[in-house]
Amino acid sequence: MSEHQIHVAVGVIENADGHILISQRAQSQHQGGFWEFPGGKVEADENVVVALVRELQEELNLHVGHATPMLKVTHNYPDKSVLLDVWHVTEFSGKIQGNEGQPWRWVARPDLINYSFPPANGPILEAVLNLPFKTTESTSA
Repeated sequence: MSEHQIHVAVGVIENADGHILISQRAQSQHQGGFWEFPGGKVEADENVVVALVRELQEELNLHVGHATPMLKVTHNYPDKSVLLDVWHVTEFSGKIQGNEGQPWRWVARPDLINYSFPPANGPILEAVLNLPFKTTESTSA
């Protein structure tokens, strides 16, 4: 296993219907073919929120309006170690498209179990399945 841990900003993007956006990793990528919660590497000296905003813009043409920290997951693959810094994105804009040619889709939370995710995503999937469902009531002050 590599001694260097890769820091990854991950977005659990939830729309007004409570559906979650997932995209499929290219076959040529690490853990290729699996579905994932979108995001990407945090560059050296880059703030995780800045990385999340940048990666979601680059990958999906999505502009983050509001994100809150959700959880952090450390996972050791045989060839690398990752730290997934997961954020719940509830406000966004932009016409979503796979800028890297990747398939993407909105999925109802209970249906996420029908998709294959990388092993490191297990705790994220569990957290997403246990998120409270959105209501029409505002919780803002």
